[in-house]
Amino acid sequence: MVRTPLTPEERERGERLGRLLREARGDRSMTAVAASAGISAETLRKIETGRAPTPAFFTVAALAHALGLSMDELAGRCAPPAEAAA
Repeated sequence: MVRTPLTPEERERGERLGRLLREARGDRSMTAVAASAGISAETLRKIETGRAPTPAFFTVAALAHALGLSMDELAGRCAPPAEAAA
């Protein structure tokens, strides 16, 4: 199966998600947050650095729960600036 290349907007959204998760993690260790979400630290590292710009829904949901974020807040803060203002 060939995967369609991501658009620049999709890549930017993934970078915004990574920044938001990094900020929400604060001084908690990557290992502790990943374990709390039931994912590997390497998966979290890839998401936070934008190397995995489109993580699975349930991965994002688990991270949001582990970090005390609502999915609405996460989606709103990851939207492009023009969409977020609307």
